[in-house]
Amino acid sequence: MPNEGSFAESLKRSDEIRADFDVHPDRYVMLTGDRPTGRLHIGHYFGTLAERVELQNRGIKTNIVIADYQVITDRDTTEHIADNVINLVIDYLACGIDPEKTLIFTHSAVPELNQLMLPFLSLVSEAELLRNPTVKAEQEASGHALTGLLLTYPVHQACDILFCKGNVVPVGKDQLPHIELTRLIARRFNERYADVFPEPEGILSDAIEVPGLDGRKMSKSYGNGILLSATPEETAKLIRKSPTDSERTITFDPESRPGVSALLTTASLCCGKTPEQIADEIGDKGCGALKEFVTDTVNDYLAPIRARRRELEEDLPRIHDILAEGNAKAREIAVTTLDEVRSAMGMVY
Repeated sequence: MPNEGSFAESLKRSDEIRADFDVHPDRYVMLTGDRPTGRLHIGHYFGTLAERVELQNRGIKTNIVIADYQVITDRDTTEHIADNVINLVIDYLACGIDPEKTLIFTHSAVPELNQLMLPFLSLVSEAELLRNPTVKAEQEASGHALTGLLLTYPVHQACDILFCKGNVVPVGKDQLPHIELTRLIARRFNERYADVFPEPEGILSDAIEVPGLDGRKMSKSYGNGILLSATPEETAKLIRKSPTDSERTITFDPESRPGVSALLTTASLCCGKTPEQIADEIGDKGCGALKEFVTDTVNDYLAPIRARRRELEEDLPRIHDILAEGNAKAREIAVTTLDEVRSAMGMVY
């Protein structure tokens, strides 16, 4: 985790770049992505997807990597990965990602991107990899031994960012160390060989972190998030089962009433009112009334996205074509970058 001083500097720089987006959108190339480990939920939408759509529509050149190779950093199987990849693409399109403006591609389809790992690994030390806080957290969460792939996970992310000359990456505060390592790799390559790569900046998200319906962090593995692909009936069932308490009067108190507060936060994001305003409106009608309000609000909000999802599911050949076209374009970019790398390193024979 970055110290407060470095975080304050990162936040200042992030705000300056955001202010420049509308003035000089052509200066920026954004890289972001997801691991295909399951269906996306409402937390993904408010946490990242909505911002990706906004930046895409503001003219920022946008690239989204479906990080299929990164699935095996902390998992022993790739079962269901093909289905997960296709459903990620469907979710992206349903939420407003435009493949005419945004490049969507998969790790495994771009071998030239992954070939950058070799020179990049030579630019970092074992100690620098071992002290990355995200690697430590992922290892503890998975219970796995520290595999070579997990140890080099941040370098793989550097390849994702730099192959397309990405210079902005939307991140949360806890991901800033990844950006710092990517900047370090770019700087060391440029100093050792030739000026090939930009030093990317982290664009800190101001999105609210959506808690899971049980008050914990919303996570695919916890099953506590409302899936974008869920039916209204499935959504209602999940909300009905969410833990609350026996107090009749509804109040927003995340520490003392995590379940109730999680529901209020979810409804707030979908209707534009503050959690406190919703709590005041429901008053002493109890948690049953709260859950009914949340169900109606969420289902109304997600209705257009789900309608687009159903249309896209009926045209799977189009989804495969979009992914194939994205993979082909990503390979073209990666080939060019790898040629520059080889030339800089004197490896053109």
